[in-house]
Amino acid sequence: MIPDGLTWLSHCASGAAWLDRLPGLVAALCDYWGLELGPPYAGSAVSYVAAARRGGVPVVLKIQWPHRESTQEAEALRAWAGDGAVRLLDHDPVRHALLLERCTPGVALSAANGHDPIGVLIGLLPRLWRPVGTPFQTLGDEAARWRRSLAAAPRPSGPFEPRLLDAAVDLLAALPQDMAEAVLLHQDLHGENVLAAEREPWLVIDPKPLAGERAFALAPIVRSVEFGHTRAAVLHRLDRLSAELGMDRARARGWTIAQTVAWGLDSDWAAAHAETARWLLDAA
Repeated sequence: MIPDGLTWLSHCASGAAWLDRLPGLVAALCDYWGLELGPPYAGSAVSYVAAARRGGVPVVLKIQWPHRESTQEAEALRAWAGDGAVRLLDHDPVRHALLLERCTPGVALSAANGHDPIGVLIGLLPRLWRPVGTPFQTLGDEAARWRRSLAAAPRPSGPFEPRLLDAAVDLLAALPQDMAEAVLLHQDLHGENVLAAEREPWLVIDPKPLAGERAFALAPIVRSVEFGHTRAAVLHRLDRLSAELGMDRARARGWTIAQTVAWGLDSDWAAAHAETARWLLDAA
């Protein structure tokens, strides 16, 4: 019943308690929304996500483990209203559950052959940049939280040498001082969070939303290892995205270094993220 990707949650108290409740939540939500449940999707590490049908229509049931980054996913999907992103069909905030449009065939952009993935993302990003304010967490507040965490981290910290940690701390202090207009951002927009669909060729899923400047939106794409993990590939993504989207390259580079280090400390991809940050830091 519990997908393998969620078993790590048993090692923390809140995660273990949620896993204990999960079978009951699944059953209750299937009854509430009238769902015929299919198998859960592999790969999700913080939510239970399963194919389902409601009245014969393919849908997706998503039950979130309640945590800070998931709290405003429904609000982001409402703001996008299906324009370049999956549609939110219903939302149960008490049970942290979302009923979503299903992407068919659902192939991830990172696995699709014969496409220009960076070109796809260049086409999608401006459609996601809606002017927003409350209730979304701000990039400035998130940057302050990352800065405090990195300032307190040991030196070195895993594969992150002191200069990477110190550079990220400095960037997180400087970049928020003169941010441009706040828009809705998907701070985890990598190649597995864009799926092939029928309503549109590609739809964005799984937002971890923030309100912040557009230059930050390039960070998750620049560091996406599935699009090529070499110095040349990383810098090419930074250069192409900055040029074609009209972004300030220096700010995009700075935000990518800062978020990559902040997210990398506790990541299974820590070594790769450290390399990405190192390549960007050394490339003016």
